[in-house]
Amino acid sequence: MSIKLERLNHIFTEAISKVVAEEVKDEDIKFVTITAVDISSDLSYAKVYYTNLIDEDREKVHTALNKASGFIRGKLFDMVEIRKMPELTFIYDKSIEYGNKIEKIIEDINKEE
Repeated sequence: MSIKLERLNHIFTEAISKVVAEEVKDEDIKFVTITAVDISSDLSYAKVYYTNLIDEDREKVHTALNKASGFIRGKLFDMVEIRKMPELTFIYDKSIEYGNKIEKIIEDINKEE
């Protein structure tokens, strides 16, 4: 990955986090944390990875984020200087879940010893 794309990924992560926290008024998106952004090399698409504090509402939050993607994209035009704004696709980030599962397995192994 080029340095430019890495920098853009970081800028987009911060900017989307700010828009979600401060601009979006939807209550379903209240406890969302943007964990990473992966922009395609041609800048056409961006995968936005997120987690949610309340796990029961995962599908509801996913739907709300996809509905708000146009609004978020519009706000990004004002915040990030880029010629072509990528399409945003929101994906639930399972890495935290996976990390917790591994941590629990390690704890169980240590208890047995």
